[in-house]
Amino acid sequence: MDTVLLSRIQFAATAAFHFIFVPLTLGLSILIAYMETKYLRTGDRDYLRMAKFWGRLFIINFALGVVTGITMEFQFGMNWAEYSRYVGDIFGSPLAIEATVAFFLESTFLGVWIFGWNRISPKLHALSIWLVALATNLSALWILIANGWMQHPVGYVINNGRAEMVDFWAVVTNPYGLLKFAHTVLSGWVVAGFFVLGISAYHLLKKNETEFFKKSLKIGAVFALLSSILVAGVGDFHAKEVAHTQPTKLAAMESLWETTKDAPMYLIIVPDPANEKNSVEVIGIPSMLSILAGQKEVKGLKEFPPSERPPVTLTFFSFRLMVGLGFLFIILALWALVKFKTIENRTTLLRILLWSIPLPYIAGQLGWIVAEVGRQPWIVYGLLKTADAVSKAVEPSQVVVSLIGFTLFYGALGLIDIYLLAKYARKGPEEV
Repeated sequence: MDTVLLSRIQFAATAAFHFIFVPLTLGLSILIAYMETKYLRTGDRDYLRMAKFWGRLFIINFALGVVTGITMEFQFGMNWAEYSRYVGDIFGSPLAIEATVAFFLESTFLGVWIFGWNRISPKLHALSIWLVALATNLSALWILIANGWMQHPVGYVINNGRAEMVDFWAVVTNPYGLLKFAHTVLSGWVVAGFFVLGISAYHLLKKNETEFFKKSLKIGAVFALLSSILVAGVGDFHAKEVAHTQPTKLAAMESLWETTKDAPMYLIIVPDPANEKNSVEVIGIPSMLSILAGQKEVKGLKEFPPSERPPVTLTFFSFRLMVGLGFLFIILALWALVKFKTIENRTTLLRILLWSIPLPYIAGQLGWIVAEVGRQPWIVYGLLKTADAVSKAVEPSQVVVSLIGFTLFYGALGLIDIYLLAKYARKGPEEV
């Protein structure tokens, strides 16, 4: 194995593990802020207990998420030094803003929220968690603007063999980055909604604090349903942007080999990349792919050299499974709301909701596979190839050692996270 492949595996592993923690943070902070605000408005102490119960789980997730994110940034300078030299002038700016503005705002006011109970006024305390929620999602904005530039580079010139920023506003308002932000953040809200749904379902199955967890379940179900519908809507806009800026990715997502006018969408496809065709194409919806792409003629993979095509099978199945899960989330959240009045007696539904907790996490990971694998062989689409971005001074053996170390370290953190979340989720809320 060469340095490029090993470095890609290492970054993929660390990024995927980090993103286990990020989406829950994005959505759960909003739900906690809503619960505490609901307490202030109604005086119902169940909402105060909710804010503290779900807040404890949020803190556990946040603490471990911070640890896992730090190592990713080191890899830009170590494994991907050529990339950092080439685009550091552009890529570094949004990351610096994220660290100096959003992260400090988030961590400062999280400290106020954790230690401010009964020390500051209830309104200021509630404001602090709203600021945490704002900063958490604002943090994602700057990171995804940086990633959006990698997907669709804008506002730059090539000078002395480096990409240099000439239009900061173009980078910040890059449609690809903004759509990616909306899609990613909303998917994180879905994670939080189903996290609350699943844990509430667990306690309802145990007949523990029934009224408390019925209230929590309803909040989670409404949040999950609205977020799932919004994800689907934003996904449609994002597909059109991908068709415009990354035609190879769209062709791989749909396993489209021939350039086609009024391109149909086949519900069942089995790609055959070795023979540049699909071995199975069943149930075609006329012109649907062209409609979704916003283009009458959709380019096929054969329009591009084989060396510039992404891995088709992995991209295609990741995309199809992600979309399928997205529709499942809408159905499950709607089902929970329709049956809400007698939800404590709906044991089958409650078990399904409990075992659905991992599904939004999986959907999020699949989305990142589509985004990153579908961009290959480019690390900056159309500008810098992944093979040219890796550090020249790093030997494969060094990457293997660090990869093993990261895997063991992250594996331990993962076990700690699961243990702590499960322990305090099962324990239930405390009296206040």
